[in-house]
Amino acid sequence: MYLLALMFGILLLPEASTLRCYACFPGDTGTCIQTECHQGQQCATTRIVAYSGGSKYDDKNLTGCAMAEDCFNASVNFGIQEIKFTTMCCTAALCNSQPAPEPSKSKPNGKQCYWCDGRTCTNILNCEGNEDNCITLTESRAAVSVTMKGCVSKQLCTTRDPSWAGGLPFTCCEGNLCNGASSQLHSSRSECLL
Repeated sequence: MYLLALMFGILLLPEASTLRCYACFPGDTGTCIQTECHQGQQCATTRIVAYSGGSKYDDKNLTGCAMAEDCFNASVNFGIQEIKFTTMCCTAALCNSQPAPEPSKSKPNGKQCYWCDGRTCTNILNCEGNEDNCITLTESRAAVSVTMKGCVSKQLCTTRDPSWAGGLPFTCCEGNLCNGASSQLHSSRSECLL
């Protein structure tokens, strides 16, 4: 009798529902699709805003599914250029229909890191907001090597998806001015490579 009741209970249980979210990517024509998230994921919207010399020059919105640990706000600041990430996550079906808000202006937090200006990497940068680590990022092309240094949020150093760095190798450290000064660069280029 108990076995029969257990079998009917299992057969009549509703299937575990999969969370459905909107998925939109930069370059789209404004059309979004609905997608099913993997187990443990949430609906997410991420806004990536890039600044050069304090002026915004790029603003992208990404929408889709994300793990809870990927729902954070972070930034990386190379002195001349800064990129800020704002992510909003939610757990209701199709709850990610609105873009994430534009990042707010951050204040200096007392942390300092070195940054490169195209001639030297001995400049000192005052980190802002949640930038609690220093970063060194290097790109080598042909006979040219470009080094970028600055402040970064720890979440970008430890995320499972380091694609934000454009596939370039980087190292992070926690102490004040821990990303080491260098008196010269291998290249005179100071452009952002991300």
